[in-house]
Amino acid sequence: MTTRATEVVLLTPAGRAAVASVLVAGPRADEVVGSLFHPAGARPFIEQPHGRILLGRWQSAATGEEVVVCRRAPEQVEVHCHGGQAAAAAITASLVARGCQENAWQPWSERSADDPIKAAARTALASAPTTRTAAILCDQYHGVLRRAFDEIAGHVQTGNPSAARQQIDELLAWSTLGAHLVKPWRVVLAGRPNVGKSSLINALVGYERAIVHSTPGTTRDVVTATTALDGWPIELADTAGLHVSTDPIEAAGMILANQRLATADLVVLVFDASNASHLAEQALLETWPQALAVANKCDLAEDRTAHGCMALYVSAKTGENIETLARNIVARLVPLSPPNRQPMPFTADQVAWLQAMRNDLDAAVTTWRLSR
Repeated sequence: MTTRATEVVLLTPAGRAAVASVLVAGPRADEVVGSLFHPAGARPFIEQPHGRILLGRWQSAATGEEVVVCRRAPEQVEVHCHGGQAAAAAITASLVARGCQENAWQPWSERSADDPIKAAARTALASAPTTRTAAILCDQYHGVLRRAFDEIAGHVQTGNPSAARQQIDELLAWSTLGAHLVKPWRVVLAGRPNVGKSSLINALVGYERAIVHSTPGTTRDVVTATTALDGWPIELADTAGLHVSTDPIEAAGMILANQRLATADLVVLVFDASNASHLAEQALLETWPQALAVANKCDLAEDRTAHGCMALYVSAKTGENIETLARNIVARLVPLSPPNRQPMPFTADQVAWLQAMRNDLDAAVTTWRLSR
């Protein structure tokens, strides 16, 4: 019979803080902590009741690190120490030396949770990049998605497949948004050289993330900046100018640009409002017909009708219509904002379960019809 390991898990994020928390979980948790922790009182740690908060020292009763220890539950002890990385690392190392197995908190949380949806939401919450996406994940953590899954299972058990399929379809309609509650949307700016893609990136994020130079073809690599627009996490990518070139470095840059374009959630085609090149622009629009078209440098344009109605006129230099551009990007990515407490699948496993359930229901209905 294999003995279950006693694990040591750092519960606080990396970096400095006021307090760091280390969890010891497993069949030897009390024994190992008891061998290292010296309470300030006379009563030994192993005799202390669950839930009692104890002050003491680690390893040495006289000179050891001051810590706060609590037996939270059977086989679970929390050790709280000073928040510097060295203190937590030293405590972890001493526990590993006593035979504990060091693990990251995410897999431990998933293994120990009663509800895998709640565990996944807790893991996702730790990486939520904005308040808006964190609020949606909080709703999933507090049970809105679990209740929706239970309702689907209830419809199946009571012989109501149409209601189950309808609820599955409603949840799957939110799956794309759910996949971007932690992972930013990828928005790629593309266009001919020197149309101001780098300047637009800077204007959207509010600081100089991309290097701006007047020389055409300056951007050879893909430069990215992560920001939030209307509370949604978005990665903006500035790519090399698209044009015919015999320069091998420029050609390599365009290969990278096309690779990024192929995986983009949204392509923003940038044109020069002051220097229309209709044939080149038409070719780009035909290649990416779903792209958002933008005519930059409108402050230099003598005629704002040269591009027709196909583009939004903006100026990265003056800031004209930059907020409108941001709203248009959000509208393309998130055409419908979720209502409060909207159930939303946010992991690939959850989406796969819903799709498999949908397929099973369709197959069952087909079999029933063929048997009539």
